[in-house]
Amino acid sequence: MAIHFHEEDLPEGVLEGTGPLAVDTETMGLITRRDRLCVVQISDGSGDEHLVRFKPGSSYDAPNLKKVLGDTSRVKLYHFARFDLAAIEYYLGVTAAPVFCTKIASKLTRTYTDRHGLKMLVSDFTDHEISKQQQSSDWGAPEINEAQREYAASDVRFLHELHRVMVERLEREGRTEIAQACFDFL
Repeated sequence: MAIHFHEEDLPEGVLEGTGPLAVDTETMGLITRRDRLCVVQISDGSGDEHLVRFKPGSSYDAPNLKKVLGDTSRVKLYHFARFDLAAIEYYLGVTAAPVFCTKIASKLTRTYTDRHGLKMLVSDFTDHEISKQQQSSDWGAPEINEAQREYAASDVRFLHELHRVMVERLEREGRTEIAQACFDFL
């Protein structure tokens, strides 16, 4: 497993293929038009995570990343998809769909709890714990440190495993159709 760091775009040919892609973003804040997109994290589930950083003033001209994100034959796995989809659409001009959102799936299948955050899902369904300590760090800084890189990578590292669990849960609870309607709406 390795974390690959790229500036402004993925290298040509990286992550091209089939199968779902785990996707997440880091921004300067929570208001899409005001708070710029700084990092897109993406993984195909093979054990490597790719981080694409955009510097201040970026044109967001990332043809390789846009091609992968815009591939409608591949499901994109998110946790809290509506935020990431908005940032990707606004800054990269790509609708990164079709969508599967582990947060929505959790809310539909884990009605016994109000704890649907990624940290909780990873703890409950994998043998891992993730830290959210870097969540509110300065993603627009001139350098992204190792702790930030690890944090960003961990946000996509477990989405494939969570996807498998959530698909089973949705089927078990008879909520696959309503989940798909929610994902399509996004």
